[in-house]
Amino acid sequence: MMKLLTIAAVLPALAFAGQDRSLMSEAYWKIWNDAEQARIDSDIEKNRKADGAFEIDAPDGEAVRVEQLTHDFRFGAHIFNFNQLGKKEYNDAYKSSYGAGGLFNQATVSFYWIDHEPTPGAFRFGGDYMDTERYWNSLTREEALRERYWRRPAPGPVIDFLKSKDVAIHGHILIWGNAKPYWIYDWYCPENEKRVIDEIGIPRRSAHLGWEPCGQNMHMGYMGKWMKAWRNAYDGMIAEGLDEKSLSSRIPTFVANMRRIFRKRVFDVADAYGEFVDSWDVVNESAPDWMRYRKARTGLPVWFSTYGLMPGDYPLNALLDAKEAFPASVRLAINDYTIEDAFLEQTKQLCDDGARIDLVGCQMHIFNTNNCMRLVNGATDVGWVGTPQTIRERLDMMAKTGRPIHVSEVTIAAPGEDQRSREMQAVLVRNIYRAWFSHPATMGVTWWNTVDGAGVAGEPLASGLYTVDMQKKPAYHALDRLINHDWRTVLDVTAKDGKATFRGFRGRYRLTWKGADGKAQSKFVELK
Repeated sequence: MMKLLTIAAVLPALAFAGQDRSLMSEAYWKIWNDAEQARIDSDIEKNRKADGAFEIDAPDGEAVRVEQLTHDFRFGAHIFNFNQLGKKEYNDAYKSSYGAGGLFNQATVSFYWIDHEPTPGAFRFGGDYMDTERYWNSLTREEALRERYWRRPAPGPVIDFLKSKDVAIHGHILIWGNAKPYWIYDWYCPENEKRVIDEIGIPRRSAHLGWEPCGQNMHMGYMGKWMKAWRNAYDGMIAEGLDEKSLSSRIPTFVANMRRIFRKRVFDVADAYGEFVDSWDVVNESAPDWMRYRKARTGLPVWFSTYGLMPGDYPLNALLDAKEAFPASVRLAINDYTIEDAFLEQTKQLCDDGARIDLVGCQMHIFNTNNCMRLVNGATDVGWVGTPQTIRERLDMMAKTGRPIHVSEVTIAAPGEDQRSREMQAVLVRNIYRAWFSHPATMGVTWWNTVDGAGVAGEPLASGLYTVDMQKKPAYHALDRLINHDWRTVLDVTAKDGKATFRGFRGRYRLTWKGADGKAQSKFVELK
């Protein structure tokens, strides 16, 4: 027989500290009703637990303590604010979220190309004074927001920290059009080809629109101007009948260099961190480009991408390069916010053309706080999380890829900055996380900005699990309750026939008991 030591696991789904039904509308609870909660509980029991029988040297009837130490499911967050929060106590609180005793057993580490190779070959992997806690503690938050490397710490010190905490590491990102370096145009486009680009009106980022490398918030504003200029240029090229092949014939050196440099990017990162990072977003947000071409392998030398000029077939080539460059043990992912049939079709075509995709990353950002309040009021059309049924349907669709699903970037903001709004956020977070966790294809969920006001322009100020002064919000406590209590198995069983038999959440366990000689014994086991 076995006895649960945690009361939370046997309580009804709605009965937990902070789950106040009066916070939400009646329409909300009609959607997230008791029947849905019971179904989620049943799916969690079925999909997240396993039975195990482990040999132990214990006499029949001996009590065996079963304690779960780690979880196979990846509860993640990005760690982009590492040592950047302005005070040692803030940074220490931030770091305490990762590893044993915290919330997160996986961290997404910043590998944005533009910020980690500011000039060709000048890698910011190891870090310098601008990556130290001392430097960031010398700045106000307002000054930090204007810094070029805000939310872009050098990965070396971050990975050292995560390794010391036994936290799984997810690299983000290898290839994304919005993160390609501006120096590709400056260094690798001959002057005669630059003149062609300028005559056509194609914006070259470093040479146009007054770009200054001073903080992501300003960079995002610049990007808006640049994207508008690119759209105007694209419309003009199409109107004049200038297609990808004809443009490539006029700038052949630059086109060839782009493909070579993109490939080199993948191999450079693999050479530095291929053995140390567990998984990678190889390609980011490419579904809009795929929808334009509808083929993974077009054979075109250049693409008129959402992000300006990109190497032709860049999603496929990046994945093929990563397949060649990284060890087979490293999991490769494609990541997107387009959780539609287009993402599914693109993934299938990429695999058919030889890409190795081990994970699919599905983003879920609610950047508009009004939409969070709409959820509170019972709206069903917010993103893909309006109802438990919608969540199941979208995850079922993505599961057709045959790959595990990483809910890779999550923003669920509080509707406001008052305490009641924070408590509403906690209810939203708890129910949505439970629905994700219950699905058999989901392997992990990654929160995006864990600290209020620590994102970039366009991301809500109240989207964190911590306040700006690093006080834990109700949403933090809601996740802590789930991750460290409801979803962690701690129980007593009785030895029989030299075995300890139990059902629990998948992960690593310690079994302890007294042997026939009365001495304490222990054994570590994996429940799969």
